[in-house]
Amino acid sequence: MITIKSQREVELMRESGAIVAAALDMIGEEICEGMTTLELDTMAEACIRDHDAVPSFLHYRPKGDLSVKPYPATLCVSINEEVVHGVPDKKRIIKEGDIVSVDCGAYKGGYHGDSARTYIIGDVPQEVRKLVTVTRECLERGIAQAVEGNRLHDISAAVEEHARSNGFSVIENMVGHGIGSELHEEPAVPNYGRKNTGVKLREGMALAIEPMIAMGRSRNAVSKNGEWVAVTEDGKPSAHFEHTIIVRKGSAEIMTLS
Repeated sequence: MITIKSQREVELMRESGAIVAAALDMIGEEICEGMTTLELDTMAEACIRDHDAVPSFLHYRPKGDLSVKPYPATLCVSINEEVVHGVPDKKRIIKEGDIVSVDCGAYKGGYHGDSARTYIIGDVPQEVRKLVTVTRECLERGIAQAVEGNRLHDISAAVEEHARSNGFSVIENMVGHGIGSELHEEPAVPNYGRKNTGVKLREGMALAIEPMIAMGRSRNAVSKNGEWVAVTEDGKPSAHFEHTIIVRKGSAEIMTLS
């Protein structure tokens, strides 16, 4: 069921969103060659808890699915061909030329905020740099469609059109989602689709819009042996950006801006 958030709920989500933005701002200032992904995770958890919140992802698993191991960290830190859900590790060292996608969630006052950014480490090939830029632009174009009266897949179509027009692929089996008192709520927000289809958007809907765009021809992110991390099918780099937004009449309200 898709819920419409009350003004009180939106205010609580603003606070959670601001905490996520603060954590990602800090990551952006600190991330560098030679750091481990676990160091990033430790910093982010401290930042979230310093704001009297708890990490949304830590110990998360899909509701009712006991076959999935709880997620063991605060952040998802995904490098290069890793699309999403890279688990921080003290052995995973960030290197010159990497692109690093960091996904972060915070829970406070009964509500979640969720956002992701991709960081460029040092000297990166121009085509990979373009991938990161276009993925961020895909998010911006998707958010521009998140207004009352539009259809859900207007968001999806805007993401897909911009990615494909720049020669990149859309990861189709990983999607955005509704968000609120639960981290993942209805509706699913795919990054591909036809305009003028899907549910009608209403003011007060809360969505996490998150393009995951790849350089190669991968249409899916795949995991192996039950691991959380999912990678492109062809091993080509992927980028990821995400904001939590509230659908409004004129333009969407972004809850996870810096």
